[in-house]
Amino acid sequence: MNYDMIRCDMNHPGDVTALQELLDTNQVYAQEIKAIIAQTEGDGYARGYATLAFQQLLSERLDISQEEVFASIPMMMIGKTGGLMTPHFTLFLKKESNQVGDGTKRFSFGVQSTRPLRKEEIGTLTQVDLVREAVEVAMKEANIEQPEDVKCVEIKCPWGEGGSLSKAAAALGSAVALGEVDRSKLTETSVNRDHSLYSTKTSVSAGQEQVAVRVIVMGNSATSVSELKIGAGVMGDALDLVGLQQAFEDVGLKADGFLTKAQQERVIQVFVNAGADALPDIRGQRHTMHTDALSMHAGILAKAVANAVVGSYVGETRILCSAGSEHQGPQGANLIAPIVRIVGGVA
Repeated sequence: MNYDMIRCDMNHPGDVTALQELLDTNQVYAQEIKAIIAQTEGDGYARGYATLAFQQLLSERLDISQEEVFASIPMMMIGKTGGLMTPHFTLFLKKESNQVGDGTKRFSFGVQSTRPLRKEEIGTLTQVDLVREAVEVAMKEANIEQPEDVKCVEIKCPWGEGGSLSKAAAALGSAVALGEVDRSKLTETSVNRDHSLYSTKTSVSAGQEQVAVRVIVMGNSATSVSELKIGAGVMGDALDLVGLQQAFEDVGLKADGFLTKAQQERVIQVFVNAGADALPDIRGQRHTMHTDALSMHAGILAKAVANAVVGSYVGETRILCSAGSEHQGPQGANLIAPIVRIVGGVA
């Protein structure tokens, strides 16, 4: 199986003209699209508008209802951009191939959704278990056999108590599936409270448009014939350039200080979960994300900082950044998952 990824610009939340052009010119076929993640400007209404625009276009091309599009293709719209963040969307493509893998582990992904959650289940161990199962199924779909070969799990979950409890339960469910957290040690009071429990590979956002939890598991598989490979790493804080470099070294891009222009051009996308707003300080110095006039936008500020730091390394502002400290890495850390194009069979 061949897995691919394409990043496209958006001029406004409802702009799907780049996808329309790809479809019109047969560079992409609608049936190959298995998931879409977008970094959009605006609030929840703008996210919903973006989702609707994708639904309408793919409904026409796939000749199915918009409801069927929404149910079968996870669409994760990450709203509110700050700083130099550039609105864009990323297509996840899965194509049939007659090629046979050479044994090299290459990029692969799987998608899965839980059943719809009842309101009283959101943020509970029931949600934890449903997400764990969904992640495990998505791993099998991607032919990823070992948890260590999973490099990034992107999740969109229903809203619950400001989104925090729902995001926390989803992150813990993924952590259990990946062997990062022992399920037997979890209680209802662990959810969004015990921050010693976390996943280093999971990023979660919540949306009022969701009734189920949508999961995209990314990693590397020996059965894949993709031209891409994905890595993972953790920045201990927003200034941890060593941790950032190690994430790129994990995917084969080793640099002496900075990536070269040629290396930057091989970067297809970087998935970042920003955690700077989880703590009131960084390296012993206070910051004002929680106290200044923009304190209600602390998550956007954290994303903007991460986008600037990572963007300066890859020379690109179209990075997928979300923010969340609910069991998504150590408090204050950034989770990094770069995807690069393989050259000559070597990442």
